[in-house]
Amino acid sequence: MAKFRFIEFTLQYSKTKGKDDYAIGEAVIADDPVFAGGRQWWVICHPRGINAELSDNGAYLSLCAMTRGPPKSQNVVKVIFDAVVVRSDGAPRPPSWQANRSPEQEVTCTPDGADPVVAGLYRFMRRSDLESSEYLVDGFVTFKCGVSVLHDGERLPVPSSDLGSHLGHLLDSGDCSDVSFSVAGETFRAHRAVLAARSPVFKALLLGPMADATMPTVTLHDIEPEAFRVLLRFVYTDALLMPVDNELEVEGSSLAAELLQHVLAAAEMYQLDRLKLVCAQKLWEVVSVDNVAAVLGCAEMHNCTELKKRCIDFLAVRENFKQSFPPSSINEIKARLIDEIRASVQSRR
Repeated sequence: MAKFRFIEFTLQYSKTKGKDDYAIGEAVIADDPVFAGGRQWWVICHPRGINAELSDNGAYLSLCAMTRGPPKSQNVVKVIFDAVVVRSDGAPRPPSWQANRSPEQEVTCTPDGADPVVAGLYRFMRRSDLESSEYLVDGFVTFKCGVSVLHDGERLPVPSSDLGSHLGHLLDSGDCSDVSFSVAGETFRAHRAVLAARSPVFKALLLGPMADATMPTVTLHDIEPEAFRVLLRFVYTDALLMPVDNELEVEGSSLAAELLQHVLAAAEMYQLDRLKLVCAQKLWEVVSVDNVAAVLGCAEMHNCTELKKRCIDFLAVRENFKQSFPPSSINEIKARLIDEIRASVQSRR
């Protein structure tokens, strides 16, 4: 079990709100270090993020820890960084904000005088979330930050999980399958128990009182075979794997973006929330002036709030909007989306 050493770090956040007070990458260092793993770790806060890329151009506050190795030497250590926001009475933030613990990171501790390598949470929290919370009191906010250094003797070597590969093989082989799906003339063999464990919709369909529960073959409508194949693979392996196809493999291709939209719609239909979010992220990665209208429409239709917001921000850039929606096609956007795009443009001024 990781052993953490904590300190409290109070930041005068009010000094960071003016655009000229702190730039992206500027830091505030805690007065006292954390002693963990036989070395000193200095907690550092970048009020507007550690850099533009990792902090979405200043929208996030970053927290991290820094250390240096002994003189004339360097070594690699494994470290976990943890941080929470606390109220003036010492209570931690509410569960809805979720815990902020970094994954285990290997960092190189450099000699004194050399540039240190830091470990931490570069998107610890949005500045807007902090500013609207009860944790900002009289311009100050307090963080409880912890560092845990993992020694080789504290961990036993454990291989990576191969559950996904085993279940993927079960899907491919069809061994012990007890249900088939007919999708636009294609047949897919599967296992009721696996599907029911992963999706409440499949559970009701295959194990509930519905007529399909006793049928050896279930016919599905309103879904394309390729989308169902991707969805089924995700159910068994928890991985989004696109079909092996030259056109689909090209990042940002229209076919790949179209298939992702179909899979996202199917994920919502079968209440596979993680798959829906993974598709939304993949769609955002391939958004362009050529497909943003379709992606925005998909996000609007299937309640992908974050994807919708990012598409609107993309369109708030004047040149993107003009290329994505020439005057002849302006009716493709609903009037209320136009209003949201305009509001995003105004917020940038």
